[in-house]
Amino acid sequence: MNRTGRGAGPASDAATGRALAEELLDGCAAAVPAPGAGPDVWLAFAEQVRSRAHGGRRPPVPAPPALRLCHPSGWIREAALAEPDAPVELVAVLTTDQAAPVRDRARTLMERTLHASPVATLRAVTPLALRLGRRHRGDWILERFEDALRRQAAVAPPWWHLPGPPTAPGGTTAPGGTTAPGGATAHVLAGLLDGPDRRARQFAVRLALTGPGRTDALECARRAAAEPDPATAALWADAALAAPGSAGDAVIDVLTGARIPTVRAAGVTALRRAGRAAEGTRYLADSSGLVRACARWLVGQDGGDAHGHYRWLVRDPAGPSPYAVAGLAECGREDDTDLLRGLVAHPVGTVRAAALAGLRRREAVPEDSVLLALLDDPAPSVAREASLALLPVVRRLDPSYLAGRLDVRGPLHVRRAAFRLLRARGGIHALRAAVALIDDWHPRTRTTARAAVCACRWHPAEFDGEADRAELAALLKRSAKLFDDYGLGLRRSRLGLKS
Repeated sequence: MNRTGRGAGPASDAATGRALAEELLDGCAAAVPAPGAGPDVWLAFAEQVRSRAHGGRRPPVPAPPALRLCHPSGWIREAALAEPDAPVELVAVLTTDQAAPVRDRARTLMERTLHASPVATLRAVTPLALRLGRRHRGDWILERFEDALRRQAAVAPPWWHLPGPPTAPGGTTAPGGTTAPGGATAHVLAGLLDGPDRRARQFAVRLALTGPGRTDALECARRAAAEPDPATAALWADAALAAPGSAGDAVIDVLTGARIPTVRAAGVTALRRAGRAAEGTRYLADSSGLVRACARWLVGQDGGDAHGHYRWLVRDPAGPSPYAVAGLAECGREDDTDLLRGLVAHPVGTVRAAALAGLRRREAVPEDSVLLALLDDPAPSVAREASLALLPVVRRLDPSYLAGRLDVRGPLHVRRAAFRLLRARGGIHALRAAVALIDDWHPRTRTTARAAVCACRWHPAEFDGEADRAELAALLKRSAKLFDDYGLGLRRSRLGLKS
């Protein structure tokens, strides 16, 4: 997993941990998470070993420390803590153990480990300690690690002076816990700030921003712009704007160029304090509605006319941006309705979709016949907006017209738009559409259709005379593979069919 946090994810890490546990229980003594494995790997591994260790397996002999540390027997877990090669991650897990003797011994061992090798322990276990801190009896390890990190940060240079992990002579990583201030010890917090775990980054950001010393506004802005997690990015952005020098052009330019909308919005708002409110028009057509709203406020504070600028953007001979169209609709002026209706026929699909969304916002959508024709639009966004605009009037639409667009050979977006409307209509029309799509090639459509079929009660009274028992029986037969024997028998019984 890289620094951005776009790795396998908690679910995949947990599956890895469970798979390693199964291999260990099947006799593979080497099947233990590697050093540096994610916290979800270790937690899933420990839980799986403990829950499956009494399943008649033949574990490796002699049993490795990882197996004994996760054993269902508290006596075995406690004895395993006395061994010198116990993985520090499993020791951390046992600090929240339900058995008091195991828990106390694990905490004593963790205290010694933190004292003897603080840097290596903090790097390896902090993400796991944050997960454990949310458990019952997890407050102990969370408090110890927070205190240890604060002690390390107090003797280190400012975190923004530490761009990367420390190296010893020869290019190898310096041993943890043995260097003086300014060496490996100084890089503990910086390493967590650049780590792959989102919770650990948030934790480290809070420690860094509340620690001693001045905060560097430009470095906070850079981290806010590079951070993929919105909550963590917001912490950096707030710190950047609260630090000395936050009104500098470099800080604001970095924030306004960020990927996350909340960070860009913070930068746009800060333009006024920097005396650059006139630049607000540059952000009126931003892809984010939040940024557009901040830009309109900024333009208004500078005495400008955001609405007039939007109308100019929409009439641009080079072609309007769909975000300019969205911004015009957000202004909420009645005199823009005709302009938006004219854009429904624009040659660019995203502009047509933005115009439809704007008309739907002000409840001025075109006639049903126009919207039904737009269900066949080649642009998926247009078909989606047309279907959303038709939802309030779905009961007056011809269901056979919609059912004709469920053909698997047709465009996916047309099929999904028609299915959305038929599901909203309900009754037999929704059931027919769902059954027709239970084998659709598109996974999400197929899953939605199957869920709708399984949720149906399959009782004739539910359909108000729209369908007879023969048709319902035929539909149930087509979807029989979705039910187990009991579920299928129950539905056949509701329809009055013989088992």
